[in-house]
Amino acid sequence: MSRKKISRALISVYYKDNLEPIIHLLAKSGVEFVSTGGTQDFIEKLGYAVVPVEQLTGYPSIFGGRVKTLHPAVFGGILFRREDADHQRQAATYSIPPIDLVIVDLYPFEETVAKGGTEEDIIEKIDIGGISLIRAAAKNYQDVLIVSSRTQYPDLLALLNSKDGHTELADRRHFAALAFDTSSHYDTAIFHYFNRQEKMERYKSSFQKATVLRYGENPHQQGVFYGDLNAQFEQLHGKELSYNNLVDVDATLQLLSEFASETAFVIIKHTNACGVATGATVKEAYQKAFQADTLSAFGGVLATNRPVDRQAAAEMNSLFFEILVAPAFEAEALDILKSKKNRMLLVQKQPLAGGRQVKTILNGVLEQDVDWKTDSEADLKLVTQRQPSAEEIKALLFASKVCKHTKSNTIVLAVNGQLIASGVGQTSRVDALKQAIEKAKSFGLSLQGAVMASDAFFPFPDCVEIAHAQGIRAVIQPGGSVKDQDSIDFCNRQGMAMVFTGFRHFKH
Repeated sequence: MSRKKISRALISVYYKDNLEPIIHLLAKSGVEFVSTGGTQDFIEKLGYAVVPVEQLTGYPSIFGGRVKTLHPAVFGGILFRREDADHQRQAATYSIPPIDLVIVDLYPFEETVAKGGTEEDIIEKIDIGGISLIRAAAKNYQDVLIVSSRTQYPDLLALLNSKDGHTELADRRHFAALAFDTSSHYDTAIFHYFNRQEKMERYKSSFQKATVLRYGENPHQQGVFYGDLNAQFEQLHGKELSYNNLVDVDATLQLLSEFASETAFVIIKHTNACGVATGATVKEAYQKAFQADTLSAFGGVLATNRPVDRQAAAEMNSLFFEILVAPAFEAEALDILKSKKNRMLLVQKQPLAGGRQVKTILNGVLEQDVDWKTDSEADLKLVTQRQPSAEEIKALLFASKVCKHTKSNTIVLAVNGQLIASGVGQTSRVDALKQAIEKAKSFGLSLQGAVMASDAFFPFPDCVEIAHAQGIRAVIQPGGSVKDQDSIDFCNRQGMAMVFTGFRHFKH
């Protein structure tokens, strides 16, 4: 039968929040309670009788509470098939009463790890009885309803109210799916804890929060973000974030993170920077960033690492842009920026997660370390006769930061604290350089005295030859070509400075 009445409930939970109304409703329907420990005390204090698990099993809680519910009297009551005559006979023979509802949550393993608990504390938070009860009840969803998390209490309460203490097969199957989500997520967290030390090459990932997006990269594609956006941002204004918005926001904040010690502004279009600058104020940094490409900034994603004040807001308000991300907004700035109803204003609440990057390809997943390396002055190896000036070194390191976050093949042209132009995603490095030069010229920006950064080595001297003709005086690149000397020799003949970093920054 699809419709079943709940007659007996096993309830054993770590958190008691919002449990009380469920207990009252079950009691009103005449449900018998089976419980143990703190949950038993909780139910009894509400004025209801409880059958202790120890009475059901004939065994006390042993081994410091590690073994309480692991017994045939409990698991038999959950797992036996109500429509199977042989199962019914065995249940009667061994005096095993049916259990129709199981409400369990799990020891807070992830929370204990996150709080920096000791190894002993963490291991003790690996739930055994609870996870076993969840799996057993979920497996027998034909007869049993399993509630595996306190986040499901509102749905359970609505179900009990609407169906007068009964459940349908579809209800039980839905809660069973949620239960296996709970158990798999829990096991994944435990594996990741152990694998910090073991370092097995296994890929496991689990997110229990998701945001369904309007669509994916294009309107005919479905899109979902898995993760907790509310932990990352507070949205103060505007429409819902889209798939492409999120991709661009991520690219924007990745680049912005390179400038933590300076007031910086970044403008991104299709994951590539069309404006990057540092300045004394947010307004100045924005003005310099916008100057690099006043066309592509239209409809872009903007971000700064300092609070947005009224002056900065007034300066950028005339530009149509999709998103602005900042650590804070002054009240007057918000009043100005909210004048466009669809403009999305986000407060960044925490830094981006580091660690590993993943990408689905072919029939599997690629995983790698995040490119954590930011080229510094200590990395620079002078390979030419002329040494770059202090101002050129600052410009070279600035250009290198932008280059690292730009699609390969890329060339970045800059001065200290300002992107002039870049060539992005080209099939040859020469094409990338020519694209950057043409872009700078189209916006009336001089390249005299600018510097050039490349994400990878120059296999031929053609790039430094072209750059010199445009007035570029210093170059930063990884080095490593068998023909490095050709580029070095040209720079020496023309009085250009060039440094190698030893670090390539491909981005695909």
